[in-house]
Amino acid sequence: MAETEQKEVEETGSLISGLLDKAKGFFAEKLANIPTPEATVDDVDFKGVTRQGVDYHAKVSVKNPYPQHIPICQISYILKSDTRMIASGTIPDPGSLIANGSTVLDVPVKVPYSIAVSLMKDMCLDWDIDYQLDIGLTIDIPIVGDITIPVSTQGEMKLPSLRDFF
Repeated sequence: MAETEQKEVEETGSLISGLLDKAKGFFAEKLANIPTPEATVDDVDFKGVTRQGVDYHAKVSVKNPYPQHIPICQISYILKSDTRMIASGTIPDPGSLIANGSTVLDVPVKVPYSIAVSLMKDMCLDWDIDYQLDIGLTIDIPIVGDITIPVSTQGEMKLPSLRDFF
């Protein structure tokens, strides 16, 4: 009788294990098919010169497919020129994404004078720099948790002229 009970326990354990595997597969498939917000960088512009350095602003459009607002945990950015990092930063708690719509986020990028001056020496011929801007938009989706949407753009950025300083 002990052998029969052992066999039943093994079969029951095998059945439960199979059901758990099916449930994991079902939930993994459903989570993989959940729509996520999509982001694009619309524009990167020179905004001005401050005592700390040169200010640029990136406009990022984010489409929210959900019928409720989604909180943005943080925005992080890295600005590179010729694979050299020239600015980086994090913007904590910048607000939320509107429901079923598109939200435009303004990401201020501050380039310190020491780096801006070295870039000006390198780019004095055409007065612009080639850049790559990598942005990570971390949002909090209910049930799923925090996810980071990576966005990247490349282009040319005008350097400030003497007129911008005065």
